[in-house]
Amino acid sequence: MSDILQAAFSLRHTPFSPDVSPDDLWLDDARKDAVERVVDAVSRHRHVLVKGEAGVGKNCVLRAMRAALSPVHFRTVYVSNVTLGRRDFYRQVCSALGIVPKGTPAGLFEAIQRDVEALHREHRVHPVLVLDEAHLMPDSTLGHLHMLANFDWDSQPLLSLVLVGLPELHDRLRLGIHRALLTRLSVCVEISPAAPEQTASYVRRRLEAAGAKAELFAPDALVLLHELTGGALRSVDVLADAALRLAAQQEVRLVDRTVVRRALQFTPLA
Repeated sequence: MSDILQAAFSLRHTPFSPDVSPDDLWLDDARKDAVERVVDAVSRHRHVLVKGEAGVGKNCVLRAMRAALSPVHFRTVYVSNVTLGRRDFYRQVCSALGIVPKGTPAGLFEAIQRDVEALHREHRVHPVLVLDEAHLMPDSTLGHLHMLANFDWDSQPLLSLVLVGLPELHDRLRLGIHRALLTRLSVCVEISPAAPEQTASYVRRRLEAAGAKAELFAPDALVLLHELTGGALRSVDVLADAALRLAAQQEVRLVDRTVVRRALQFTPLA
């Protein structure tokens, strides 16, 4: 079934959907550098901290990282529910790795370590464990993560941890109770909100990927879009989509500043 935006603007698909193929990801120079740094660290079997405010594109960088890593040599495992005690957290990791999650926390821990060792020994595959929203992890779980990466007296880097979260995650890691984990992290990548020209580039890229043949946002509309969202790309998606839908309903072919301002009232950003 065709979306109103596809019909009104002759698009192949809705331009600001979260479902973006790796080829259509928007990466400016700063985000390309972030991807390269994360890929380099993981390729060297190191642990990484990726931090940034909500909606600035951390997951975009991680998706680009996953696409850049060879599936022959790396296995990227994503865990989003980290607000758990140690036992349930290990169960989540087991499920992500394809291990039947049963037993005590110690048994789950041993099962994860055996699986990681087998991946290296039998398949020469390096697992990459991505822990999203890590700033929400309980101290009891966060404080035990360094044990998950400890192999052969901490001499064999058989697993890479990628901790992803808001800037306060770094503040928590600086606390004394988490210094064992902090000292094992080799790279810190910070993702910043888009600058005004980057917001405009992002919107144009998303529209181009959706099949737009002409400009759909006037320059003043792009400026206001950035001002109202602060360059948080997830918020840009919400407001740009709302503005396009309002323009389609009003049979307006070019979104201007007035349409963006009016569309804001139909979003949670108002």
